[in-house]
Amino acid sequence: MDVNYKNKKRYKTAKYPIRQPIYIMWLIWFLSKILLIGKKYKVEKINMEGLKPPYILLSNHHYFIDFELCAQLTYPHRVNNVVSIDGYYRRPWLMEWIGAICTRKFTNDMHLIRSIKKVLARGDILCMYPEARYTPIGTLAFLPDSVGMLCKMCKVPVVCVVHHGNHLHSPFWNFRKKRKVPLHTTMTKILTPEEMKEMSYDEINARIREAMTYDEYQYQKDNGILINEPFRSEGLHKVLYQCPHCMTESKMASEESELFCKECNKRWRLNEDGTLTALSGDTEFSHVPDWFEWERSQVKKQIDEGTYSFSDEVDVYSLPRCWRFEHIGKATLTHDIENGFTLSGHYNGEDYLIHRDPLETNSLHVEYDYCYIKPFDCVDISTENDSFYCYPVKENVITKLAFATEEIYKKKYAQIRRPERRIREKA
Repeated sequence: MDVNYKNKKRYKTAKYPIRQPIYIMWLIWFLSKILLIGKKYKVEKINMEGLKPPYILLSNHHYFIDFELCAQLTYPHRVNNVVSIDGYYRRPWLMEWIGAICTRKFTNDMHLIRSIKKVLARGDILCMYPEARYTPIGTLAFLPDSVGMLCKMCKVPVVCVVHHGNHLHSPFWNFRKKRKVPLHTTMTKILTPEEMKEMSYDEINARIREAMTYDEYQYQKDNGILINEPFRSEGLHKVLYQCPHCMTESKMASEESELFCKECNKRWRLNEDGTLTALSGDTEFSHVPDWFEWERSQVKKQIDEGTYSFSDEVDVYSLPRCWRFEHIGKATLTHDIENGFTLSGHYNGEDYLIHRDPLETNSLHVEYDYCYIKPFDCVDISTENDSFYCYPVKENVITKLAFATEEIYKKKYAQIRRPERRIREKA
């Protein structure tokens, strides 16, 4: 049962992008150059000699500055970017004008495939951010196997752009307060059509994941970068939500350079070099991403034991069109291992029920202090023609929801792949 919008039309994402005009390509490069003034950055091309479009460009994703740096590397060639519908908010005309390809995150969008093929057939660059969200902790997020399948199907070279320093400069969990960090971006050709012809999907995906693997905190340490802003840990509790000392979830908090648990009162300091130090007792994790991955392992354990589930009242805003978010009121959001996500509520005199099976959602779009609606944490449950931004009553739970979404998908996906592998082995 869809939401009753009383015959209001939804934005049509299933449309082909225009070919980016030459003057737009030049304007994007020029404006990006201006926006980068005052920032210390370096862009570097590797193994790119003689390569001209068409090709697929895969970039990691830290913050909006990624687009500005990519524009410096791709000029003077036309680029069509895959953009989520929230990027079209209040500016669909502009996004269409620059040749963006609209989609809704973590849905099975078959028209997106056709649009990608059309861009490449024109001889242009197709740029996509396969993590499909800003990195929460400065490391590579989950990449589905469909990325490698797409690359092999398109039969064009694959190029990877990896940004370093962008997360440290504007971390997703506190993007409003910038830090003075040097930026370094590399652009590398990693696959040719001839190579992919002889490779399996698994081999292609392995090559892509290897090329795109990054760790911002290791980068900070290796390059001797010191972040001495006094607010450097503020917001970090949104991703480091579970205390490794008392094991309590959702009671972490942060202020200035310190992270602490409101349940057991243990405190850690985020040092200028990006390492963590406990102010008393043992330092459970000195490397920030290690704490993050430990939390993932705790969620995976609950899923393997069959004890994971989530249910909460949420305040829901939807984005069927691009000009405004519709406030559709209170609803109930549940998530479990067998059924995936279910969102049930009432709007305009009718009940609605949105369901996403575990295999329909390989990752979850989360937002910390979401600037477009209201400055609190939310999750986006999207279907092929709508997006629902859900604000839970429970505090600091959305990172765990993101972990659970990915780990449940991996578990279910592995179950359906095992029979396929046995069939191939017998053949």
